[in-house]
Amino acid sequence: MANPISRLTRPWYPSTALGLEKGTASIVEVDGGRGKGFSLRRAATVSLGESAIQPSFDQPNVPDSAELAAVLSELATSAGLIRQKKWSVTLPGATTRTLILTLETRPGSQRELEEVLAWKMDRGFGVPLNELSVSREALPKDSQGRDRYLVVATRMAVLAEYEEVFSSLGWRAGLILPRHLGEAQWLTGNGFKGDTLLVSSSDEGFTAMVFRDKQPIILRSILCEEQEREDEFYRLLLFYRDRRGADVAEASQMLSGLLVTGTGFSKVRASEIVNETLGGQLRALRATDVGLHLPAKDLSFDAIAAPAGLAALSL
Repeated sequence: MANPISRLTRPWYPSTALGLEKGTASIVEVDGGRGKGFSLRRAATVSLGESAIQPSFDQPNVPDSAELAAVLSELATSAGLIRQKKWSVTLPGATTRTLILTLETRPGSQRELEEVLAWKMDRGFGVPLNELSVSREALPKDSQGRDRYLVVATRMAVLAEYEEVFSSLGWRAGLILPRHLGEAQWLTGNGFKGDTLLVSSSDEGFTAMVFRDKQPIILRSILCEEQEREDEFYRLLLFYRDRRGADVAEASQMLSGLLVTGTGFSKVRASEIVNETLGGQLRALRATDVGLHLPAKDLSFDAIAAPAGLAALSL
């Protein structure tokens, strides 16, 4: 099946991308594709001060736009991309909200469809839709034949903060997505069969996405303290195990791939919990396992996985 995330892009999007996260900003230019894997033509990361970005769905994110713009300008210069004007961008997961909406019945008209989706989004996001910038993409039907949609929302006021920074640099951000959808490209854009799991972690918690044959079937964003993280992850895996038992008749390995990103979850411990709960001998995937060849210099896959994933969609 086609990669649903790729349908959010258009051919003119560049192979350069910016990734923003609390405490870190990364810039990449990706080369390769067409079965040969991907490599980084240019890349750079920089540590941000604690106050540079304050990821939040409800509150302002950028206290000082001039300060952030200056840091990004220096970052682009260090990567040799200061002349680049077109970018794809990944924002911190906490800045956006992502839902998979399932329609219990098929609407009788386009107007009815819009009304049903608006009602579900209003309930799911908890914010009036006129305050949100919303992107949506139709997904394949679920196992019961119900229509599904992948929906991403950002408050317009928050998005305007980031766009002000980009505008001051003369940058055009043609595609802006949450971090976990950039990282998900490394699962949906590869040849994994069956189910795969992304765990995108941060200091605030984690977002987990389960894909079946490249299509998202489960998405959960969980805010929790560090000491609660393993219990929350365990409960998520039990939910997945029960749902898979109802959806899939054959007995086979539950997960064929596990990608753990960010600094909020130990990759080793996440793998142990998955194997203890679901069986199998999975280990967290590395950059080379998903077809990304990092240069010899010290460069963290965690820092560049999201922007590199978006940049790879252009190739």
